[in-house]
Amino acid sequence: MDLQTLKRHFLEYVEIERGRSLKTVQNYEHYINRFLDFLKSNSLSAITDDSMREFRLYLNRLDRPTPAGRPKETLKKKTQNYHLIAIRSFLKYIRKRGFEVYAPERIELAKVPERSLDLISHDELVRLLAAPLQEKNELRKLRDTALFHLFFSTGLRVSELCGLNRNIDLQQDEISVRGKGEKVRVVFLTDAAKEAIKDYLAKRVDVDQALFIQLGPGAKHRETLRLTPRSIERIVKDYAVKAGILKKVTPHVLRHTFATDLLFNGADLRAVQMMLGHANISTTQIYTHITDKQLRDVHKKFHSGNK
Repeated sequence: MDLQTLKRHFLEYVEIERGRSLKTVQNYEHYINRFLDFLKSNSLSAITDDSMREFRLYLNRLDRPTPAGRPKETLKKKTQNYHLIAIRSFLKYIRKRGFEVYAPERIELAKVPERSLDLISHDELVRLLAAPLQEKNELRKLRDTALFHLFFSTGLRVSELCGLNRNIDLQQDEISVRGKGEKVRVVFLTDAAKEAIKDYLAKRVDVDQALFIQLGPGAKHRETLRLTPRSIERIVKDYAVKAGILKKVTPHVLRHTFATDLLFNGADLRAVQMMLGHANISTTQIYTHITDKQLRDVHKKFHSGNK
């Protein structure tokens, strides 16, 4: 069987049997297509040590799209690794089908710089949570207050927050959310978040099923009022400016802050993994670098070898 046919079968397998989202399937297709276009061959035997080395060189020298006027930049190591991970998964699938092909374990990922986390301080968080209270439009004030409290209560991804419906049972301290890979997990609501959502919903007069909706004169002409991730990113950014926070604040920064706050207060890493919806605990371990630094600072402050 040729590579193009196997690629089609693999993408169908990823979508149907692995239950991945269409966006994930599209990403796999993009990365594998780039590899197969580079190979200029439809034969399994074309994948060798030499062709893999040449493809990695090609990726490392490939320009990535940049805004007009900015100097060209090559693909980030992280993006190069996305290509390699897709190829490894593809090769594993081919072997699973019983075909002889290049061993996926021979593909090593590029080393990437240690990821840094953008966080906001406790004082900045307090100012951000209070920022919507200055809004003159009552419904907007209630919506955005509920949005921020729910964000910090749950650590949801922005796409998960957008997907929430208004039929939340506020008698419970928890809600179920559908995250990446259609996996369902439980997140927990603080009393402040429940109160803010209750006040916001009590003021709503529309019948849209979305929890967080667009407001303003143009909203009523839309098919759905549901806020988009881009809209929420703008809301967070605008309130950060109003709160006098100079650093860049995004929904993901709030998610980072949620996770590190839990770890600072003694939460178990595995529990944080479950609350964030990370499939692999290695993704969650990035937060331990922050808490390790805090421990070093505490050690320096309270422990001296001279005592």
